[in-house]
Amino acid sequence: MIRCYTQPPRGQRWLQRFRNQRPLFVCVLGFTATGLIPQISAAGATPDDRRYTALADAEFLWYGTQHHPRYPLPPLQAGASPVLITRAVVSEQQIPVRLFNAGLPDPLPTPAVDLGGQAARCLSHGDALDWDVVQHLLQQGLHWGEILAAEVPSSYLILSECVVGGTTTALAVLLGLGWNAMGKVNSSHPSCNHQQKAEVVQEGLRQWAARLGSLSSKPLDVVAAVGDPMQPVVAGMAIAASRRCGVLLAGGTQMLAVYALAEAIAHTETLPWHPEQVMVGTTRWVAEDATGDTVGLAELVQAPLIATQLNFTQARYQQLQAYERGYVKEGVGAGGAAIAAHLYRGWGQLELLSAVEQVADQLQTTRQNNPNLGA
Repeated sequence: MIRCYTQPPRGQRWLQRFRNQRPLFVCVLGFTATGLIPQISAAGATPDDRRYTALADAEFLWYGTQHHPRYPLPPLQAGASPVLITRAVVSEQQIPVRLFNAGLPDPLPTPAVDLGGQAARCLSHGDALDWDVVQHLLQQGLHWGEILAAEVPSSYLILSECVVGGTTTALAVLLGLGWNAMGKVNSSHPSCNHQQKAEVVQEGLRQWAARLGSLSSKPLDVVAAVGDPMQPVVAGMAIAASRRCGVLLAGGTQMLAVYALAEAIAHTETLPWHPEQVMVGTTRWVAEDATGDTVGLAELVQAPLIATQLNFTQARYQQLQAYERGYVKEGVGAGGAAIAAHLYRGWGQLELLSAVEQVADQLQTTRQNNPNLGA
């Protein structure tokens, strides 16, 4: 149920080490106005829907279906939010969850740590975040990485994200760091919108260069120019936590960018970190997405990539079957949560699909009883 796509020996050692261990699930939420560009993302049918996606996902992850949400899960172009997968795992397996607000336009409707960040401006301006905010968020990530790692000294942290438009900021940061990642990232669309992403990113890099006279290769400068608030937080958490426990960067393109960012930050800031403790974990829908090149990107940045083999072909809901047609693919640590389900309790395909469908059943019942909660 878990496949190692790059660096198999390293992946197998990591998996064997943390078998039967209960992890701590961490989700860092942020916002970038890049996600409001029409058609840039399918994580919400309209730009207005996408403004609230992170708030809705956090609320569902924390409370589940037995709660009248302030922010109902938004309608998607197709499919269902990946938070259904994550919620099914953490709820049934009683995996503890921690939420962090790295920079959202509105307060989270859940218990969460506010890191004092800010929502990012559209990266096309080449001035996405204030530099001092990026530095602050990195320090917060380093601080909380140590604290969280102390809670699971014999296990691992699942570090996940929720940032609509985050695959575009991931591409921008990778290019800014010097990696030739063009055409390799994924998206929530069934066919990745590479041309649109490239145009937005290239404009951001042009604007940055025009303002400064040249481009900086310093990682914090890159994030400030074209990144999002989640990236320095999770990079800092991964660096600090790797010294004390395992780390599963739960996501696809976005977490490959974070891995590369953490490596660059550790080098330029002379910070000790232990990459052998770190895996990038996602879904097979991302790892095998023919419209991107996730494996090639992982090989490029020399990151170990693993993925759950969860399959929705036989799912009872068309919204779940849509994953097999390339919609959604990943988000809110869904792949990492599924990997944890296999490792911690030995769940296979049937157990995992059943748990996800049970959450979908509950959500459908709640919506039938409360028609105003949306699609």
